[in-house]
Amino acid sequence: MDAIQAAPPPPLSHWQSTWRYLFAIVSGAGFWIASYYNTYAGGIGALWAIDLLLGVISVVLMRRRRRSPLAVALIVNVFGSFSTAASGAVVVTTMSLATRRRWREIVPVAVVGFVASVVFFETHPGAEDSWLFAFLFTVVFVCGVIAPGMYVGARRELLATLRERADRAEREQGLRVMQAQATERARIAREMHDALAHRLSLVALHAGALEYCRSLSDAEVAKAAAITRQSAHAALNDLHEILGVLRTLETDAPPQRPQPTLADVPALVQEANGSGARVRLHNQVVDLGGAPDAIGRGAYRMIQESLTNARKHAPDTAVDVTLSGRPGGQLRLEVRNPLRLGSAVGVTPGSGLGLLGLTERAELIGGRLEHVRSDGEFVVRAWLPWPA
Repeated sequence: MDAIQAAPPPPLSHWQSTWRYLFAIVSGAGFWIASYYNTYAGGIGALWAIDLLLGVISVVLMRRRRRSPLAVALIVNVFGSFSTAASGAVVVTTMSLATRRRWREIVPVAVVGFVASVVFFETHPGAEDSWLFAFLFTVVFVCGVIAPGMYVGARRELLATLRERADRAEREQGLRVMQAQATERARIAREMHDALAHRLSLVALHAGALEYCRSLSDAEVAKAAAITRQSAHAALNDLHEILGVLRTLETDAPPQRPQPTLADVPALVQEANGSGARVRLHNQVVDLGGAPDAIGRGAYRMIQESLTNARKHAPDTAVDVTLSGRPGGQLRLEVRNPLRLGSAVGVTPGSGLGLLGLTERAELIGGRLEHVRSDGEFVVRAWLPWPA
């Protein structure tokens, strides 16, 4: 079986290509000139000219060693059995083939190279070395050419693998950054919706009252205007808080102001009642401040969004908020209000994502949330884990 295939050879620079040809030409010319004195005894003959011609053809064939590596290596090795001038081209083409690390190519070339070397020593004029020397020289020569070629191929594979891992790590890092940014945007959008929708719905409600109710007394107008101003001021504070989160470098950095917790639910209900709504709190939790921050903040936002929805879609109905649970179990909350009969009079626009965001918030902290219409009422229920 083949070894692990090396990566495709990288393109050669002008200098890298040049020195390979220089090596093949200089080494081949050196052996060819040496053979003039050692093999042909200083006489110019047909065999010596053929030797040079085969060497030139071998150097020319080197240009196709990457397109047809096996065919070029086989042809040049066969030429090497008759030509000393082809010695340099034999080394370059054989080593180039070995970098591919494919045994089905290396073995035939090694066999042909071995046979060609033996034939050279046995048939070349002036070769007087013993058969054993010729055999050992051939083995060393073939192994000395193939082994470095396979090393170069392995090194190319390692570099290509490291480069690919670096590129993949960079791409994955970019994806993680994009995912973190998308997650942070979704978190900020959820916080903005939960925090600002409640405030702005109060502003819209009382602004609408000032617009349509012409019979209000001066005291009622002043009260509605004061509530509108307070709600707008609170919305601006929430907006500044969210913008502060946006300006922080760390995505998990705490906001500038303390976030609401379960202990702030009575104040939320009181604020809603102060704005003209009818909200009743049924609290069965002994210690509201004992709930973990994440659970308390989630429950607060769920109740806040539920009150906002009730104000939008059933502005003249009573809302009941029920809290129960204990540490080591679950925190259960329920917000219910009667469904409005007839068409709604509210014109406050909604995003349509409030309940979806609450469901996602509950799931993120390990709980669950449901909203149903039952017996003429709209009910939001949530079960949140409360560690001991």
